[in-house]
Amino acid sequence: MTANADSTIKKIPLSQLKPGMYVLSVISKDKTVTVKTEGYIRSKENINKLKKAGITHLTVDPSKEKQAEKIDKILPDINTSLKDKAKNNKAKGVSLDQEMKKANKLYDDAKSLQHKILTSLGEQKTIDISEAKASTDAIVESIFCNQDALSCMTRLRIKDEYLVEHSLNVSILMTIFAKHLGFERSLIEDLALGAFLHDIGKVLIPPEVLHKPGKLTEQEYQVIKTHVNLGIDVLKESPELPEIALEIVRQHHERLDGKGYPNQIAADDISQYGRMIAIVDSYDAMTAERVYKAGMHPIKAFKILMKESPNSYDNNLVEQFVNCLGIYPIGTLVKLTSGKLGLISQLNKSKPLQPFIRVFYNTRLNQAIAMEELDLSQAKYKDQIDCCISPDEFNINLLRFFKAAFIN
Repeated sequence: MTANADSTIKKIPLSQLKPGMYVLSVISKDKTVTVKTEGYIRSKENINKLKKAGITHLTVDPSKEKQAEKIDKILPDINTSLKDKAKNNKAKGVSLDQEMKKANKLYDDAKSLQHKILTSLGEQKTIDISEAKASTDAIVESIFCNQDALSCMTRLRIKDEYLVEHSLNVSILMTIFAKHLGFERSLIEDLALGAFLHDIGKVLIPPEVLHKPGKLTEQEYQVIKTHVNLGIDVLKESPELPEIALEIVRQHHERLDGKGYPNQIAADDISQYGRMIAIVDSYDAMTAERVYKAGMHPIKAFKILMKESPNSYDNNLVEQFVNCLGIYPIGTLVKLTSGKLGLISQLNKSKPLQPFIRVFYNTRLNQAIAMEELDLSQAKYKDQIDCCISPDEFNINLLRFFKAAFIN
C-alpha cells in the first residue's frame, strides 16, 4: 500500500520509530522484507532487533498509534536466516555425559520448586517469580551447554506427577525450540519462564475435576478451560513477570482457526510465541504418561501435529519443531531389528533415521546386556530401528537403566 492509496500511511526511517507505533511493512538495506502479520512495536528492544536485521525504513499507520502499555497486537519477529541466527546460539561444547549429572540435579530441583509453587498458590494465591526465574535461567544455561541432557530428562515420566513434570518439560522443550530458531538469550529466558508457569492456574481447579481419570463431561471441560484465566489473574499480581511470559500463558490453548480458548482468537492475533507454546504444550501432553493413559510415542505425536496443521497449528513451526527434536528425540526408548533395546543418545542430522543409541537390554534373551553405544550410520552396525516402545512392554525399570546409561 502506498501513501497515495491511503493518506494515513507514512514511510519513515528506522531512527524515527518508537514504541507504540503500528507497523505495516519493513524495508531492509537490500529489499522489502515480508512480515506475515502487521502489528505494534512494543519496546526499544524490538527496534534494536529490527536494526540488527538490517531494516532501514518502515511503513506505519499513525492513526493506530497507542501508548506502549496498551499494545494488544505485537509485530512478529522478522524471519531472518535460521542458519545465521543459530551462530549466536552454539552450545558450549560440553559433552552429554558431562552435562547429564548437572541436568539431573537441575530437573529434580525444578520439580521441587514446582511443588513448592503449587502448594504456595493453593494456600496463599501468590507465587515467588524470582525463584521460578532463577530455576528457568539455570535450565536455559544447561541447554546452551548441551541441550541433549535436559532433553533426555523430559523422556522420563512419573505417572502421578503429571502437572509438575509437564510444566517443567514444556519449559525445557520451549527453550530448545527457541534456541533452534535462533532467538536471543534474554528472549529465550522469558519464554522459558512463561512456559514453566503456563499451567499455574490448574492448581485452582477443583481436584476432583482436574484429576478425574475418565472422560470429562461438557460442564467439567468448561471448568478445566478456566485454568488459563485463573493463571493470568494470579500472574498479573507479579509486575516483575515479563509481558512475553504472560503472553504465552494467555495463548497456550488458542488455535489458528479460532477454536481454541479462552478467547477464541485466530491466526492474525496469535503471536509467534503463542504458536510455539501451543505446539510444545500439545506435544508434551500427548507423550506424557498418566495414571489413566499411556503416553504416545513421539513419532505419533508429530504426525498428529502435522495432521492438525495448518488449521490448529502453524505448519512451518511444526516442521521446525520436529527438525529441532529429531524424528527420534534424545532419550526415546527404541527396539532394534536385532531385538536389542536402547535409548537415543545423539541425533544424526544428516541421517535422522540412523541416530546413536545406547543399548542395554536384549528382548530375545529377556535380560540386560553390557552397555554399548551404537552409531547406526556406521556400516559395521547392521542394526536399524524397528520401533519405539514403552518400558511397560518388557517390564523394564527405565529410570534405572536411564541413570546407568547417562548419569552413573
